[in-house]
Amino acid sequence: MKDRSKKYMNPYLAGFIMGLIIIVSFYLTREGVGASGAFKGIWVSVVETIAPQHAQSSPFYAGYLKRHPHPLQSRLVLLVLGVLAGGFISGALMGRLKLKIEHSPKITSKTRIIAAIIGGILFGFGASLGRGCTSGSALTGMISLSVAGFVATAVIFGTGYLLAYFVRKLWI
Repeated sequence: MKDRSKKYMNPYLAGFIMGLIIIVSFYLTREGVGASGAFKGIWVSVVETIAPQHAQSSPFYAGYLKRHPHPLQSRLVLLVLGVLAGGFISGALMGRLKLKIEHSPKITSKTRIIAAIIGGILFGFGASLGRGCTSGSALTGMISLSVAGFVATAVIFGTGYLLAYFVRKLWI
């Protein structure tokens, strides 16, 4: 018998709720959601703290700081912190909080960590090239009926589907 108390939310319902959250975000703030914007704000704050002259002389950092004088107070940074806290609380309340590295029996934990780091770096690089992550560029773009949002979604999911064959041993 399966323990139904540990059942996950229906993915279709979760997607519908995510869509509603993006619509409400757009209505209230005139902006969508996106995690890569939060990480950009954190990175700009780090650079400004470590090398303030470089941050002021670089067109990228100076332009960002002009639009966002206090990057760590951005609503996107607060959103990402809330998602992390909410995921942790949800996992703890539902008894699914496990501090272990899950991987295929065919690979080691070290290989899984290295693959996750490389994947994260590649996704972050792609998000900066594509002017947003999955939620920012794709979902927010689609909800605003942007052609680029639909193209981004197709490319993200298409690439994931095509590359799954090559990286599936990391989880199967």
